[in-house]
Parts: sequence; C-alpha cells; structure tokens
Amino acid sequence: MSVVRGQTVDPRTEREGRPERPVPGTPCWVSLMADDLAASKEFYGRLFGWEFLPGPEQLGPYARALLDGQVVAGIGRMPVGQAPPVAWTPYLAADDVDETASTVRHCGGTVGVGPLDAEEAGRLALATDPSGAIFGIWQGREHRGAAVEGVPGSVLWNELVTRDTAGVLPFYRAVFGFEAEREEAADDAATLLLGERPAASVLGVGQALGELGAAHWHTHFAVDDPDETVNRVIELGGRVQRPPRDGTHGRTATVADPSGAVFTVARPDTAA
Repeated sequence: MSVVRGQTVDPRTEREGRPERPVPGTPCWVSLMADDLAASKEFYGRLFGWEFLPGPEQLGPYARALLDGQVVAGIGRMPVGQAPPVAWTPYLAADDVDETASTVRHCGGTVGVGPLDAEEAGRLALATDPSGAIFGIWQGREHRGAAVEGVPGSVLWNELVTRDTAGVLPFYRAVFGFEAEREEAADDAATLLLGERPAASVLGVGQALGELGAAHWHTHFAVDDPDETVNRVIELGGRVQRPPRDGTHGRTATVADPSGAVFTVARPDTAA
C-alpha cells in the first residue's frame, strides 16, 4: 500500500479498476531525455533497481524501465541538434492527442514535437504551457502508461513549479478539465483534481523562480528511506539539492542525477 497526498492507494487494485485508457489529464507516464542513455540507465538501475527493455525510437534510442517486471518510466537519448534541459517530463493522458495539441495552441501554449506515432505503443506530443513548462501528451494504444505507481522505485507525484498559479490554472483547466483546490499549507499552491481525485499539483514560488530556473514540471519518486537514497545518489555521482526533511506530505529530499536531471525522493507519510 502507498499514500499519495493523504490518500491510501493499492497500485494493483487501482490499476485493475482503472479504465482501459486513463482519464484525460491523468499523469500516466514520465520520461527522461538524457545526453548519455547508457550512463542514465546505469544510475537509475542501481538507484531504484530498474531493469530495461527497448522502447519506441521515434525521438532516438529509448528504453522502458521495469520495476519487478512492470513498466514504470522511460529514458531516451537526447535527439541530435536539440538542447532542452535534461529533465523528467510527465505525460498527461489524452483520448485524441491531435485535438489536445490543437487546444494547447488555442489556449496560449505551444507544441514543440508532434503529434507523432510511437510505433504501436501510442501517439504523443511535447508541449509547453504559457509559463514555459514542458509536458507531454500521450494517447495510449498498446502502451497505456505506468503499470505501477506509488510504490518504492516508481512515480509518486508530479508538481508544476511556476511563478504564480493564477497564470497557469486556466490553461490546464481548459486543456485537460482540471479543477483546482487551494492548499492551506502554502501561500500559492493548488492541487489539480480530475473529478474528486488528486492528479497533480501546482506551486507558485514568485520571484524565487529565478533561483530555480524556468517554470518546470517536477517528478517525485517513492522510496523506503530518503536518507539512505540520498547517500546512494551521492555514491552514484549525483548531488543533493535539498537534504532530507519532514514535511506536510512525508519525508522528502531533492537530488540531481549526474546529468543534472532534478527529482525528489519521498517516503509518504502514512499518517497523512
């Protein structure tokens, strides 16, 4: 069992009860485009115990990460001639990626890649919201998304870090139908809901965004022990951006892999 933002979730039961295709807007996948695919596979394989299988290569060499035989994430090599930041990118589910991409453009975002087919796995696009944060859009066919979530070594949560929530909430509401529920624990934060179910969150950091770089989506991975995981990150050549600490949603630490991709490791607070 796992706890996601105060809700207890059994990923197996959740997956069995989930519709054949995720509800539009659901964060269903995360992918890392790295400069050195082999080095990234080595790092995350040793950190989370992932194994890898080849995946679609429309954007270059790509591998799907497996945790106990179940797909949890993807890692690809950065296309030649492109230089976006090395970062974990969430993909939001869509029933029709072409229609969703059109809506993104109509609502002030941009579409940088696609829509294009990823072999028989599905159809994708990479987009940017009005604040500049990159996200993916995924229309699954054979590949519906992550088979396991919320257990150690898999994705726990995705959060958009931006200057202010007011600047992006209307966009995500219009494109994906999210409703926003304000969080009391922060000055400018909201949980994105699909129906009544928490799907992701948005954190407005004001002028501090300059210190954190551009607006971006940030992925949290579940672990048993953040302190031990941080030590392992250092051993594997990564670095610590924020040491482990206890917070509203459990014990967390923010780290970066050797290529600079930043992510948070978290032990959910089962008492939340």
